[in-house]
Amino acid sequence: MLTTTVCAALSAAGLAVAFLTAYRRRFAAATRIAALALVPVGLAMSGLLGLFGEVGGAVAAWASDLVLEPTVWAGFGVLAAAVVLFVAGGAAARRTRSRAGGGGSRRERRAAERDAAQPAAKPALGAERKPGRTAAGEDDFSDIEAILRKHGI
Repeated sequence: MLTTTVCAALSAAGLAVAFLTAYRRRFAAATRIAALALVPVGLAMSGLLGLFGEVGGAVAAWASDLVLEPTVWAGFGVLAAAVVLFVAGGAAARRTRSRAGGGGSRRERRAAERDAAQPAAKPALGAERKPGRTAAGEDDFSDIEAILRKHGI
């Protein structure tokens, strides 16, 4: 009874962590965390958790319960669902990585994101001047004036 309660609490905590991970829009990781969270309750329901510490007569009792108890079969269903979720989460993670550009370490991806987020360096003050223009500010306004004149405003 205590073992089942502890397993249910572990599963509930794991599902809460999976929910928070999904809230951060990391769905592949959330799927794998949810799969791992289902394992303790699946082991407790199927009776496999009790077999780890006992041998002999307990195996025979468990085998007879396997045939007669629907809870045991539900436990195997939960374990099967955990395996399916884990495999699906792994496939989704691989697909996301390949779609996002794939390779490289996490450090390299973060450096690339940081470089992309920084604005491009501005040219030196005198480098962009056009002949006949005196200040860089006039370039901006003259372009806007030309666009307005083009549209008849």
